[in-house]
Amino acid sequence: MKDVKIIGITGGSGSGKSTIVRRIEEVCPDFVFIPQDNYYKSASFISNTNITAYNFDHPDAFDSELLHSHLSALKKWQSVEMPQYDFVHHRRTNQTVHLEPAPLVIVEGLMILHDPDIRKMLDLKIYVDTPDDIRFIRRLLRDINERGRTLESVVKQYLEVVRPGHASFIEPTKEYADLIVPEGGQNENALQVLITFVKEISKRE
Repeated sequence: MKDVKIIGITGGSGSGKSTIVRRIEEVCPDFVFIPQDNYYKSASFISNTNITAYNFDHPDAFDSELLHSHLSALKKWQSVEMPQYDFVHHRRTNQTVHLEPAPLVIVEGLMILHDPDIRKMLDLKIYVDTPDDIRFIRRLLRDINERGRTLESVVKQYLEVVRPGHASFIEPTKEYADLIVPEGGQNENALQVLITFVKEISKRE
């Protein structure tokens, strides 16, 4: 059986986790990418007017059992059908994406290090540490431009659930990280450590 390595990347919303993924892709394009966002549970009753009626920044918002089963399957060199999520209507779609196994799996999301069962599967745990104001600005622009949100709804959600959720469930998982990367890829020394690890995986294959 092939030796599959799994890298977990976490950090607050807008921290720059995707920047880390892009840097890995530069040195190792052959990997399976799993965004934890695809494993949100459906909450189709949510709209701009009642955005805080469902807490998307709580561990219970994710289908962690399904994510764990998919990571387990990929670890065993088995393919999976990854769900897709509609962030405008807040629901899982009927479509899936077929993922074939690869020597490297990257799973990225808010609560990757919160679930102990998922955490145990990770060969490298990365926490992207970015100041609150930078993360909020990035989230604000994304939600308005890509997800059809209003300024008022983004601010309300941030103050009432995102900010406390980060303090309660995301920030504390920093202690589990093997590598802390400041500001989503601005620290070249930290990135070089990560890239060296990824290159070693590539050589084995």
